[in-house]
Amino acid sequence: MNIALVTPASVGSRSGNRHTALRWAAMLRSAGHRVSVAREWTPATSADVLLALHARRSHASLLAFRALRASCPILLALTGTDVYRDIHASAEARESLRLADRFIVLQPRAIDELDESLRHRASTVYQSCASRLRHQPVRRGFRVCVIGHLREEKDPLRALEALAYVPPEARIEVVQLGGSLDRAIERAARAGSAREPRYRWLGSVPHARALGWLASSHAMVISSRMEGGANVISEAARIGVPVLASRISGNIGLLGNDYPAYYPPCDERALAALMMRAAGESVFYDGLRERMRRLRPLVAPSNEARLLLAAIKACTGANERR
Repeated sequence: MNIALVTPASVGSRSGNRHTALRWAAMLRSAGHRVSVAREWTPATSADVLLALHARRSHASLLAFRALRASCPILLALTGTDVYRDIHASAEARESLRLADRFIVLQPRAIDELDESLRHRASTVYQSCASRLRHQPVRRGFRVCVIGHLREEKDPLRALEALAYVPPEARIEVVQLGGSLDRAIERAARAGSAREPRYRWLGSVPHARALGWLASSHAMVISSRMEGGANVISEAARIGVPVLASRISGNIGLLGNDYPAYYPPCDERALAALMMRAAGESVFYDGLRERMRRLRPLVAPSNEARLLLAAIKACTGANERR
């Protein structure tokens, strides 16, 4: 089967959408499909199926494909900004929902954001990580890493702000990785690096190097305000790194409602207390490591490939055009 995979992330981008697109393309090719990857679909690209990431940003591709390939199915993968913002506020995103035959979400709670009439057409595909790295935190102090682009939806500097409420004797440091998509946040990160000796922003780094930093950290903070199903949580689970997470739907959908290391979004005092608890209470910390260990089968590449191929089969096998 010819599959056109569309992602708005550019070639060479280190964005999560680009990583997802390339990983899915490899999985589909391994299953015998022919896959093209592009930022937008054009009529020159032969395709039996359109697999598009991002409802709003891939809207033009969906519109063109539906006009010229009316009998061919569209499978739309919904990102965090789709699920928790755009499908509620953007006319283009809502039209993309109408144009698509089926949907992929990255964690099950995202399905609740869809209109009830659409939910039966959604499949959950958990993102995976194939890294062979194992958790080997540095011996000195307690390292917390934050991985992701500096943009407003990620609330990226919350761990830096939490350090104001962490006494120096706790020996907690924060290492932040990710390129800047917001100049104001970048300026704040640079200022934080200058004034706070326990904080380092390393900017954009290759994916393999980011995983190395993750493996050498005692814990990872994911502080997002909005998240569709962060691949960095899958990477932490694969390697075995405990996660300290904002209590938002996207994080709960992956970690579970009863995961013990949530804090209220945008609350640096609560995050500071959570960081100190992880650093200072061995029973609590060991319990977090065990919870991440239990997630490993969910984020295995074989599981993601199985779920992705099932979503493709459901899209091509059912005549659900309205």
